[in-house]
Parts: sequence; C-alpha cells; structure tokens
Amino acid sequence: MQAHYLTPLFSPASMVVFCGKEDQPESQSSYGRGIRAQLEQGGFSGPVTYLDVCMSGTLSDLAHSRADLAVIALPNEEVAFALEVAGRIQCRAALVISAGVAPPLARELHAIARKHGLHLLGPNSLGYQRPRLNLNASMAGRLAQPGSLALISQSGALTAAILDWADKNAVGFSTVVSLGPNTAVDLAQTLDFLATDPATQSIVICMEGITNARRFLSALRGAANTKPVVVLKAGNAAAASQAAQTHSGAIVGSGEVFDAALRRTGAVRVQSFVQLFAAAKCLASRYRPVGPRLAIVTNGGGPGVLAADWIDEKKLQLAQLSPASTQALTPLLPPHATLYNLLDLSEEAGADHFACALQTCAHDSQIDGILVIYSPKPGSDPGAVAQAVASLYPSLGKPLLTCWMGDAQVGEARSILGAAGLATFRTPEAAVDGFSNIASFYQNQQLLYQTPPPLSQLAQPDLEGARLLIESVLAERRNVLTEMESKALLAAFHIPITQTILARSAGEAILIASQLGYPVALKIDSPDISHKSDVQGVALNVLDAAAVRDGYNDMMANVRRLEPNACINGVTIQKMAGKRNGRELYIGVVTDHLFGPVISFGAGGTMIELINDRAVELPPLNQFLARRLIARVRSASTLGEWRGAPPVQRESVEHMLLRVSEMVCELPQLREMDINPLIVDEHGALVVDARIVIGAAPPSAHDYDHLAILPYPSTYTREWPMRGGGQYTLRPIQPDDASMLQDLVRGLSEKSRYYRFASSLRELSVPMLARYTLIDYDREMALVAVQRTRTLGPDGEFVEAESIIGVSRYIANPDRSSCEFSLLVDDRFSGQGLGTRLMLGIMDVARDKGLSEIDGLVLCKNSGMLKLMASLDFQIQPYSDDPDFRLCSKTL
Repeated sequence: MQAHYLTPLFSPASMVVFCGKEDQPESQSSYGRGIRAQLEQGGFSGPVTYLDVCMSGTLSDLAHSRADLAVIALPNEEVAFALEVAGRIQCRAALVISAGVAPPLARELHAIARKHGLHLLGPNSLGYQRPRLNLNASMAGRLAQPGSLALISQSGALTAAILDWADKNAVGFSTVVSLGPNTAVDLAQTLDFLATDPATQSIVICMEGITNARRFLSALRGAANTKPVVVLKAGNAAAASQAAQTHSGAIVGSGEVFDAALRRTGAVRVQSFVQLFAAAKCLASRYRPVGPRLAIVTNGGGPGVLAADWIDEKKLQLAQLSPASTQALTPLLPPHATLYNLLDLSEEAGADHFACALQTCAHDSQIDGILVIYSPKPGSDPGAVAQAVASLYPSLGKPLLTCWMGDAQVGEARSILGAAGLATFRTPEAAVDGFSNIASFYQNQQLLYQTPPPLSQLAQPDLEGARLLIESVLAERRNVLTEMESKALLAAFHIPITQTILARSAGEAILIASQLGYPVALKIDSPDISHKSDVQGVALNVLDAAAVRDGYNDMMANVRRLEPNACINGVTIQKMAGKRNGRELYIGVVTDHLFGPVISFGAGGTMIELINDRAVELPPLNQFLARRLIARVRSASTLGEWRGAPPVQRESVEHMLLRVSEMVCELPQLREMDINPLIVDEHGALVVDARIVIGAAPPSAHDYDHLAILPYPSTYTREWPMRGGGQYTLRPIQPDDASMLQDLVRGLSEKSRYYRFASSLRELSVPMLARYTLIDYDREMALVAVQRTRTLGPDGEFVEAESIIGVSRYIANPDRSSCEFSLLVDDRFSGQGLGTRLMLGIMDVARDKGLSEIDGLVLCKNSGMLKLMASLDFQIQPYSDDPDFRLCSKTL
C-alpha cells in the first residue's frame, strides 16, 4: 500500500538540474541547452533548482538543494561528478540525458548510483514525460497531451516519432519513457511502476531486446494482469541455430519463442509500426478486452468485403446478427439493405439508420465489437452520421471502431469522432488490425491465468532413474543420447515407446527380429548422426530374416561410407508400430538463449522441415495450455475424422505434452529433444523414434531458474490440524482464488478490515483482486489457509465447499534481499494459532528465496497483531513517517 519505489523518479516533488552554466552556452551539451527550456515550458509546479558542478563552496553548502530527482544533462566527461554530487546531497533518483556514453562509463555511473541508493534512468536516455504533472524531463519533443496511455521505448527516434504522430491524432499519454541502452532502471522496473500508476490505463512498449527474461516476463505479467499491454519488438530475424542437433533446434526461431513468451504474459504483440499506431488508438480509447466476433456496419459493400477479408486473415470471426435481431432491424432500414454476413445499410442510409444498426448490434450477444465503415456518396452528410455514431458510443458497452473513407469530404467527420474519444481509421484493414489487438488481449488473458505446477496430476515419474541416466551419459563426456537411452529416459516419465533392442551383428538382428515378430524396422544407432534418413540409416517394413540380414549389412556399409568418422553402436530393431489409422506428429524441445526451454509441436515425419507446421509454448504446461498448443497447428484438423479414419485419442497427445513439460521442468540438463514420429490413432499415442541432447545443469536449477516462467510452487502445500478438530490446507494462492478471497474480506469485521487495509473498504476492487491472486511467485508469495466443509444438501447428498480463512503474504523489495509482509485471518478463527502458522510459513518461503529480512507496518491499535509479532521475536519500533504505525522487522 506504500508508494512505489520509483515514485521519486517518475513523480518527483522537487528537482535539481545540472545542465551547465547558463551564461556559457558553448560549454553546454546540446541536451543541456534544451532541457531547461523543456522544463520551464512544461510548467512543473514543484521547486526546481539549477546547479553547476563547477560552482565554489562545499557540499554542505548544497545540502539545502536536496530533492527527489536530479536531472543531469552535461557533457559526458562531467556526468560522473554530477551524479556523485546528486548522491551526496541525498537525491533519491537521477536522470542522465545523454548520448554516446560508452559501456565502461555507464558501468561507473551505475556503481555511483548503487553506492548512494539512487534509482538511475540512463545514461543514453532521452528522458521521460509526465503530462499530468506538467513535467517534460526529456529531449523527445514538446510535452504530450494528458491521457491514459503510457509509452515505454528503447529507441529515442521511435519515441520522438510516436509523440509527433500522437500530437496530430489527439492521442494523450500518462507517461512517456525513453530508456535507451545502458540504463540502470530498465524496462521491467518501468513496467512495474506503470502497473501501479492509477493514471495509466494501457501501455505500449517499443523494445529492441532484453537481458533477463524472468524479470521481464514477471513485470509484463504483473502489468498485463490489470492493463492492456501492446509490444512492438524489433530484431526478429535471428535464425535458428546452425549447429542444432535435432529437427526442433533447426526449425524453431527466436521470433516464435518471443511470441510464445508474450502470449503467456497476457500482452499482445504487433508486427509493424503501422499496427502499433492502430493499437495505440484503440488503447487510448480504453476499450475493454472482448472476444473475436466483429460486426461490420457499412453503407457500401466493397469496403465491407475488404474488412471481411482482413478479418479472415487475422483469424477473427465476422459476427452476424441473430435471427431475432435481424427481424427487428429490417423494417427500420432502407429497402436495399442486407443484413446477412455484412450489415450493408445501402447507399441511402443516413444517420438514423446507422444509429438503429448500432443499437441492435450493441444488444446482440453474438457480437463482441462493431466496425462502422462510411464511404461518402453524392448528397450524403458524413458529419451527421459521425455525430450520431459519436453520441451513441458512451452507451454501447462494446468496442466501437470507425473508418470514414476518403479525405476532403470526411475531414470534419473524423474530427467529430476523434473528439468523442473514438478510434477512427482511414482504411478498413487498419481498423480490423486495431480490433485484432483488443481480441488478442482477451485471448492471451486466458493464458496469463494458467499457473501449472512442474509435475502434472499423472502418475509420478521415476525422477531418480532419469537423473542417474543423464549423469552416466555426462560422465562419459557425451551430450547426445543414443536412441536406446533416449527411449529409456522417456519411459522414466511413462511415455509410451516402441520396444527397441540393439543388435551388434546381422545374426543378432535376425534373432531379435524373430522374437519381436515381423514386420520390423531397422535404424542405425549412433550419437554422431542427427538425422538417420540422410545417411540411409532407416529401413522400414522388413518382412523376413533374409531381408533383415541384407538390410543390416547394407545399412552399415552405407553409413560407414557417408559418415566415416561416426561412432556406430550397431542397429536397433523394433517392431513396426502397426497403427493403420495413425497420424505422424512430433514433439520437440529447444533451448532459447533468453527464454530457456521451449516445447514445440506439429506435423512429424521425414519432411518435417518442408511441411513447416509447428507451434511453440513455454513450459510448464497444463491440460488447457496443451490443448491450445495442439489447436494452433494446421495438422490439428487431421486429428478428427480424416479421410475415412476415426478421430484420434486427443487426450493421449495432451498427456504426452504434459509428460514432456515434466521432463523440461525437472531435468535442467535437457537441451534439445525430438520425438519424431509420434504416431497417434484412436487407441492412443506411441513414440517410434526419439533423440535427446543434454548438457551440464545450470546453477540453482533446483529452483527452476532454467525456466522463464516459474511453475506453481506446489512444494509449499501442507496439511495442518485445526484446534478443536478438523484440518486446513496451507498452500500458495492461485488465480482462481479471487472469489474466496473476496468472501473472506466481506466477512471481516470493520475493525479487522481497517487493521489490514488502513481504510474502511468493504470489499476488494477488481484490480485489487487480480493483483492479490495472480502473483509472480518469483518475487512475491501469498499463502492461503483453505478449509473444506461438508454440508448436507437439499437432495440428501453431501456438498463439499472450500473457503479461505487466512492469508499471509510477502513482496520482495527492489534490493531483492528484504521483503514486506502482511497477514489477514478470519475473525472466526482468531486465537487458534492460524496467524502464527501463516507467518511461519511465509517466513520459510522467504528464507528459501534467499531473502535476509522481513518487515511490515502494524497499526498501533492492533494489539493482537503486535502481540503475535513479539511472540515471533520481531523487533517492534516506532515508524518515523507515521506515528500511528509500528515497524516490525526480523532477520531471517
């Protein structure tokens, strides 16, 4: 509930500015000459003191200049000294506006900032703007109009271009931040601030790269939890690794991985600068996220068809009126209007006709959003139609986008729509792009709420056996598992595999084939051969002993000729899968240099690269995510009834993906993997071939540090007895606990609510509920005590219900060494030891995460809480900023 730690940087009460000597402009940098004018023209109301690093006197003489923020716009060689001065006069944050600062000097500046506890934006930053505070501490252009949209950009040139576009298109901003390279306050921290900023309703990010995937995704998930976030990322052309040892490693590119990561955060990615502007218009209009069904209301068929084609291209749905709505609307429209597919109101349509159509669409449950396309006709009045649409907009309750086509005749109409806060576009395609961003945000929010554990609810895998197998291979200084070893590793996770036996001679091959039964498949077994078919190392449907002998000898000869340096263990013999209706799929794993392990899925077989049908997802997976992953590939259509073959057992494919997710989570040594082909039919799935590449485990792998998204920490789930009988479950909070948490708060006494929230709120708002339940387990934790009760229902059956009876929570401070706690217990269970158990549990988690201190504020009147803190050996001290509170702290 306290102010964000970056408040002194982005919402300073006072500033000191180092921009050089005003009477010697030749000694100033170009930024120094401009920043004073920008600050004065902006009209910032707080005290601003201009200081010169070359002035005479001592630092004690400058003590009166103490401020929240120091703005430094000096020649590069003077920046370090100015930052040192800012630290000495106890500024809490600093902004260095500069260009061309080399990495060594940037590291020196970061060290100075850390020494003095300064939050440093820069160097090589163009600064930031906060229009509502009349604060323009930037060189990106004049102060933007106030609005609810925030912009974060890692490119100064893009920042200036977007501000120029926004000025012409009447788009306002709550915050504009130009980060630039080498900044200490990075993208993740800025996102974290904007997530809590009440003036910011939506966020646009222009990014070029990240250095810490876990921190970035953590901050993005936190922001997108309550606010729409749209990302434009440059630099997507990085090819797959040329040294990949599996199909998956060769075909999965970094752009796909970034898209998959972004989907899991709930944010939306756009591919072009034009699409970014479309998204910015929609977000500035504060549209709520909705489904994919877009209705088109137009007075001309041609523009409507263009929009419908683009709807199909963007994988949206063209919404249609229900029969009842169609019947009610038809008499109100011109005689030539058509209401099937497009709502073409005809050329005779006027303002009243458009108003009737919009009201009907707004009340139709089959429509998620509305696009109005108007093409001027001779004698028509575009302004009147625009006025009718604008007047209806506040009452519609659905996203409304407009496209007034043309130029000279519709300029006034566009102004009317813009003044009403409507997103208006010049082309139908751009308008559909804008709606696509809203719909994508809605879809990605469903992925955001998925927090799977590292292990699924399926049978427990043999983790110890899997780890022993990997350690034995690494001990031999090998990285590529043989087919036999790969299948043994899969079997440890209960993945169905074909029985495979290694033959080291033609005679052995004949004996094995006879025991397995014909027909059989022969495959070369070598850790040095990635793709067996490339060296004629596969023989299928071998029918008898003579064919086995000849196939074995021919295969060995061909492989030795084509790969003379390969180490050959022999030839594996396995019975043909025999799935007449089987479809060939593949499941792969690659390791991205930023986001870690990635699971890929798609069509399999020998032409996997040519077919190029795949989708990727970040682990961990649950069944919902597995289904979504399957649905995103083209070959998913073959899993139903297909050319006379019955539908496959989809559940077996989902379970296979869950098992692979378990492998990725629990085996940090896993680098690449191919399961290809995976044959699935109506009876289940079977792995025919597999190839696995491993490496040394990264440090702290036991904490799942190799994953970009931390799994649900199910290891902290415990059962505890209740005093007086019964028991409760203590576990980490989950996103779907929101309703139970709301019931807990509503059931509290007014005194308990005041003690916890220091306010008289009666229930949690929707953003607060989202913030409290969808948490990032990497930097915070909330443990809930859940009680199960059984009551007799009206039909005589027992009904089980769950309720939250207590919550403890900590949030890590920016230093990542200490944290702040809170505690809430149901009044009915006060005095039963529940608060003690919740506090001990949350302290154990904080200790496991490497935190060294826990503290929190407790109201002086809350004697029960202070007594509990004393019993847990917390130090209780007066809180200097507010005498009504006590600061309780403990070393972990």
